[in-house]
Amino acid sequence: MKGTPLSELNNSADKKWIDRAMLVTILTLAWPTMLEQLMQTAVQYIDTAMVGSLGTQATAAVGSTSTVNWLIGSTISAVGVGFLSYIAKAYGANEQTAAKRAVSQAVLVTVILGVFFTVVTVSLSGMVPVWMQVDEGIREMASWYFLILYLSMLPRTASIIFGTVLRAAGDTKSPMKIGVLVNLINVILNFLLIYPARELSLFSMRFQMWGAGLGVIGAAVASAIAFTAGGVCIAYVLWRHPRISPKGQSFYPDMQILRPCLKVALPNMLQRFGTSLGYVAFAAMINSLGEASTAAHTIANTVESAFYIPGYGMQTAAATLAGNAYGAKDEKRMKSLASMFIPLETILMIGSGACLFFAAPGLMGLFSSSDRVIGLGTTVLRMVAVSEPFYGFSIIIEGFMMGVGRTKAPFVYNIIGMWMVRIAGTFVCTQLLGFGLVSAWACMIAHNLLLFLLFLISFIKGAWNPLQT
Repeated sequence: MKGTPLSELNNSADKKWIDRAMLVTILTLAWPTMLEQLMQTAVQYIDTAMVGSLGTQATAAVGSTSTVNWLIGSTISAVGVGFLSYIAKAYGANEQTAAKRAVSQAVLVTVILGVFFTVVTVSLSGMVPVWMQVDEGIREMASWYFLILYLSMLPRTASIIFGTVLRAAGDTKSPMKIGVLVNLINVILNFLLIYPARELSLFSMRFQMWGAGLGVIGAAVASAIAFTAGGVCIAYVLWRHPRISPKGQSFYPDMQILRPCLKVALPNMLQRFGTSLGYVAFAAMINSLGEASTAAHTIANTVESAFYIPGYGMQTAAATLAGNAYGAKDEKRMKSLASMFIPLETILMIGSGACLFFAAPGLMGLFSSSDRVIGLGTTVLRMVAVSEPFYGFSIIIEGFMMGVGRTKAPFVYNIIGMWMVRIAGTFVCTQLLGFGLVSAWACMIAHNLLLFLLFLISFIKGAWNPLQT
């Protein structure tokens, strides 16, 4: 997004806490990201429901390695944050040539990371379920699912980094449209590949429906094909983009661009790697509690993800607009962003948490017929629903800090919270004291509340705003 339209917001005569022009700008950036995430979550719901119909073992096999997926995906996303900060700042300063040079370097980094993670994940696919303490009866199934899913790692990397690049330039609609396409492909292929041939009825008409009957393997193939289609489409959109196409730019390493991008990305990468590794350890301890706990945890995570959409959609807008304001050296606009984003985010997350609290039993029942799984999932979801507004505040302040390139403090906060509170607490509760899934989620909530406190202190002290005088 160019800096000029945003700078005009500062001339508004409206001094109320609601700046209508800025609110429109925020929502224009945020809603496509929210819709994209909503579609992704809807597909997760459908995937979980489809696989869940095959039984608890199938759900556990798919969910048992999902935290490794977070580990790799979040590491790649962190690299995207480095380019987001650089490009958003360049657009705020009206330096479009510098932005395009950064995009060409993003293409180079995407290829390197995509190939690297493909080799690593495919090579280790047989060992990951063992490291994750997956029940021996489903290890082979989990291993095949993991292997097939990661054959599409290069296009998945392109989707993550190129999507971030487009959003940094203010284009949130293109990633949204491609996300919708990916999700449609995934759902259709799931329907065809998971189930065997069967008779279906539609408007009193009965007909024979073809099906491959591949079960969990079919779900993996469907996702891999959908991810590949998404990566190809977003690469095409970026190449043809009228403002930030890398055409004509050098694809050789340019340290003048890479150095500041990596300076921002490295702390964020270490943060995401460290916290995602914590998720892996967290999931491994939960997997050791048995199939019911693993299934309840997997389903609850899927359900919960839909209710964080307002928070993370707003975070993308916060990072982009903060980067623009920083590039334009506009201190007034930076403060105005905080006065708008924080109340809006808080209201959204209170509403989201309330919906999750009351809808938890019904949502768990969509994915499992086991009373024990539904009961466990409902309990932990209602616990975490209460903490959502606090976590929403942390998400927004972290978004501001990512946009202006201040990623060291969030790295420290997240590592402390993850390892000293969530992992240490869960180890004591589940491995030493013999408590169950509820105690593990209580430790997760304590982690979220600690993040709220640390980011609140940063906000009060002004550590989030490099322009504060």
